Amino acid sequence: MRPLNTMTRRELEAYIGEKREGMRKAEMMGVENEYRVLERQVLIAESYFVDLSLIEPGKIYKIISNEDHYFKVEYIKGIFAWGFFVGGEEKETGIPVSMLQLTKRG
Repeated sequence: MRPLNTMTRRELEAYIGEKREGMRKAEMMGVENEYRVLERQVLIAESYFVDLSLIEPGKIYKIISNEDHYFKVEYIKGIFAWGFFVGGEEKETGIPVSMLQLTKRG
């Protein structure tokens, strides 16, 4: 398989579709760990569709699909936002930018 960063939009969409199908099957079979791995692969692939100019270092963003989780972005490296979960006790961590709830400028 080619690296995700070399794929066209269409190829990424097909890749995401395959992984989502795998997630559906894993969920039906009750294989939680496989589901989580595939879910992470989808989040990483979807990050290539994110307009990185919408992410501002120092700003706090809501995490998509997690009601009360927020993430303060310190910097962007590739397709990962590095920073801290608000209220968390973790050290600096990186998350795929597709996990951040962004609003379009304008």
